Amino acid sequence: MRRKMEGCAMYHYATQFDHAVPHSPAFVPSARIGRVLLVEEVPDARRSILSYLQDRQCTVIGCGAMDALRQIQHQPFSLVLVNARCGTFSGLDVLRQIRGRSHVPVILYRDGPPADMERIIGLELGADDFLCGPLDLDELLARARATLRRQQLGRLDPAPLQGGYRFEGWELSHASRRLTSPSGKVVELTKSDYTLLNALLESPGRPLSRLHLMRATRMHEDIHDRSIDVQVLRLRRKLGRSGAGDSFIRTERGFGYVLAARVEPLY
Repeated sequence: MRRKMEGCAMYHYATQFDHAVPHSPAFVPSARIGRVLLVEEVPDARRSILSYLQDRQCTVIGCGAMDALRQIQHQPFSLVLVNARCGTFSGLDVLRQIRGRSHVPVILYRDGPPADMERIIGLELGADDFLCGPLDLDELLARARATLRRQQLGRLDPAPLQGGYRFEGWELSHASRRLTSPSGKVVELTKSDYTLLNALLESPGRPLSRLHLMRATRMHEDIHDRSIDVQVLRLRRKLGRSGAGDSFIRTERGFGYVLAARVEPLY
């Protein structure tokens, strides 16, 4: 059973998702689709889509067509959603601007009857998907996840990792293996520091055993498991330069460690 969203009759979603169980923000990772940019000129439609995505723990920013390129240039996004009818701007124009600066996945949507030529041109210009007709927000979210799954599968080859993670103002880059503090200072990481932090960031809020972390950091099996404690202590000190690093990596007594931070994947 579906219902229409207040303030924007053509946007709707399934009611079975309405009652998500609340969790503590400190332990719940951000939605797997990462940071989303929504380019939508109609205020009611923008509010409806933003509300829907935020209710599903997505990190999303809304803007108009004139502001889209500035947003792309000033912060990383994992996905961009663009209304193909952007007032005086065409969504295709916005797509051209984005593709001139970024390879971020873009999904176009058009709240009207299918326009085959427009859809073909959009895909040829680099859109990753194009939805036509009254916008079903459940489908939009499913297609967003499918688009990012395809992108992630493409990273399973030997090519260097891209993206990284953002957590509590910190950023870890896979490409450079560089950790940047909330103040913008680069923190030097050893190979073991990087692999340990990456293992924790992959499973925020989940207690990880010492053995799991030893394997993730590729430490030799014959090393006593307390050696991972030394690595954690060293990493805590580096994160502690912000004055709150120890609170990110918490000890699970007799078991291992857990990363208590809100984590957002970067693409």
